[in-house]
Amino acid sequence: MSLPALTSRQAEAAQPRGLRAARLRGRRVPRGLPFILPYLPFLIAFGVAPMLYALEHILLYTGVWLGSLMVFVVGLALLLHGRASRTSSTFRFLFYLPGALAGAASVLVWLFMLDPAVSPGSFLLHHVFGAQLFVQSIAPGHLPFVFAMIAFWTGAGGWIVVMYGALNTIPDELEDAARIDGAGPVTIALRLKLPLIRKWIAYMIILSFATGTQLFIEPQLVNEASLGLVPDTWSSNQLAYQLAFRYGDFNAAAAIAVDLLLIGLLAAVLIVTRTGLFRRED
Repeated sequence: MSLPALTSRQAEAAQPRGLRAARLRGRRVPRGLPFILPYLPFLIAFGVAPMLYALEHILLYTGVWLGSLMVFVVGLALLLHGRASRTSSTFRFLFYLPGALAGAASVLVWLFMLDPAVSPGSFLLHHVFGAQLFVQSIAPGHLPFVFAMIAFWTGAGGWIVVMYGALNTIPDELEDAARIDGAGPVTIALRLKLPLIRKWIAYMIILSFATGTQLFIEPQLVNEASLGLVPDTWSSNQLAYQLAFRYGDFNAAAAIAVDLLLIGLLAAVLIVTRTGLFRRED
């Protein structure tokens, strides 16, 4: 006598529990899509897109800012370390002077410098940016480089002093031994001094990266001075500010702040592990 055929429910009940749960989950997924799809375009247009827009600007600005610091700050510190003490101290003081200005005051100075009509460096604006008017100087494609110049002008002097102090910790005996072996100034700078201050360079990159991701004063003041030509959501901090104080969305602003914190922490962990910043040298 043949057994009766199992119904569909009985067949499902006879299957293993894990397989049944997986199939049930697979069946439930399409049912939720109609509820999500109408919301997705608004999420992308008004949530994800502005965040990526601001984040892209910050990444480009931070790349230019960190690159200029690594090249010019370390290079100038190495040049000053090889000069006489009086000459070196004079230039260190001159480099540090712009850093004595507050961020807002520095931006106001640069608003004057970026106007080809009154700037003493108008010929550079003509040749570098091709700008004949202030509006052309702050064109969207120029803004990451403009803000990087402002940040470098205000912050590089302090880091030059720090790097010079790090170079002074190198024993004179090492430099004398290198000269006896026939090493020239360039070889000593690249093969001896630079590796010995790599931890200080890593320290500078970590703090400068954290500062760069929190950019706010420069684009905000340029936005007001240009009567809105620069978007008020150009940086991530500006976007968080607008969400919090214009739209009252404090949760979204807090989420952006947490995202920036996580990005800074991940970058710091990566730099510390790659450079051995806290590694003891016996």
